[in-house]
Amino acid sequence: QVQLVESGGGVVQIGGSLRLSCVLSGDILEYYPIGWFRQVPGKQREGISYISNAGSETYYADSVKGRFTVSRDDTENTAYLQMNDLNPDDTGVYYCAAGILVIDPKREKDYDHWGQGTQVTVSS
Repeated sequence: QVQLVESGGGVVQIGGSLRLSCVLSGDILEYYPIGWFRQVPGKQREGISYISNAGSETYYADSVKGRFTVSRDDTENTAYLQMNDLNPDDTGVYYCAAGILVIDPKREKDYDHWGQGTQVTVSS
């Protein structure tokens, strides 16, 4: 059974950085493209980043482009989301997701497995 566990969230000041980790168990990470989503209070969950299973393709939402970097280490069965220059609009719950066949990186139904989420709070 595939499971995803996120970690690395927390409270950070404006302009600070966090690195989220997403560990996959029960299968081999290299089979899966990985998406990162976040749910901001009062809004729908949105796809903010993606990395293909070969690592050759990435996607960033406009709201995080230039500040966030997605990566993966298949030897560790772990994907990462490095988040820099954080601001209060980045506050929310962050989820990683894995799917065998991801056509649209922003579409939730393309993903088969989800983590439980990790809270990120950016304070002033």
